[in-house]
Amino acid sequence: MILLVTPSERASECAAALHEATGEGVAVAESLPRAATLLRTEGYLAVVLDQYLLETEPHEAETTLEHLGTAIPVQVNLGISGMERLVREVRAAVQRRQHEEVRARQAAIGKLQSEMNGTVTALLLSSELALETPGLPPAAAEKLKSVHELVKRLRKQLETQDASGGDEAAASR
Repeated sequence: MILLVTPSERASECAAALHEATGEGVAVAESLPRAATLLRTEGYLAVVLDQYLLETEPHEAETTLEHLGTAIPVQVNLGISGMERLVREVRAAVQRRQHEEVRARQAAIGKLQSEMNGTVTALLLSSELALETPGLPPAAAEKLKSVHELVKRLRKQLETQDASGGDEAAASR
């Protein structure tokens, strides 16, 4: 969902153009206080702010910007910008955001896989050392072997994920 913040008479025309270009729903707020209220109640992908409002109402602009959350702010002078420019700037901002999200997700997955690989290695080593314990009861040895096999299977799954994750990362570039 995109929030368009403008008192312009062209608001509905701009909203329709943004919806057509992005496929996202578009809500319109005619003032910054109304925008702040909407931002508190719903999450938005992008917030298109009419530069006129930002310049004429700096205090309200600050309050509105504090409520953006994860929405991408896009400042546009709707008094002089045509529809093509508005659509181009919003589309570019949304695409940048999507690329940033992919990179952040890949970084988080990589970090998690790295941490899990360390834990799996420790589990393998610990179970191998425990299996070498002299006088280990046969029932305990069987359970340890079972745990060791499960951890080896987990390692293979992680390696498979590493390999496929690398292919996805390359494909998304």
